[in-house]
Amino acid sequence: MAIVVNKPLPEFEANATGGVKVTNTSHVGQIVVLYFYPKDNTPGCTTEAMQFRDKYKDFVKAGAVVFGVSRDNMKSHDEFKTKLELPFELIADTEEKMCHMFGVVKNKIMYGKKVKGIERSTFLVGADGILKQEWRGLKVPGHVDEVLKAVKLLKKAA
Repeated sequence: MAIVVNKPLPEFEANATGGVKVTNTSHVGQIVVLYFYPKDNTPGCTTEAMQFRDKYKDFVKAGAVVFGVSRDNMKSHDEFKTKLELPFELIADTEEKMCHMFGVVKNKIMYGKKVKGIERSTFLVGADGILKQEWRGLKVPGHVDEVLKAVKLLKKAA
């Protein structure tokens, strides 16, 4: 089942670092930011993670919880999280269930070969469990500020 803006998230369950289980209803009452990224320890993904880290207190103040999502396994996530001192959890979507549900798996060309990769995307879920906004195929510069602005507007509207 695909996700649709202004509709509740379909049922899902995923494991995150820190022993956290994330489901479509586990964070009702909180604004949730889910950002999908291609791979731990790559330049763009490291920059994006550090920008979410640096603004994390602002997200919390605005009533939001942040989760990074990629296909990397838990060991890779734990190392990435420790190395960058990330204050938020990372979801290990090794079976690509969330990636397919959110429609972020895309055909890409890397080094002249066709590969399936993750399209950098962010999803904003309201405290009511309804998808409020999505950013797809985004560029890292300025993105985290844009998401934070959307979170603050969502909190104000609540």
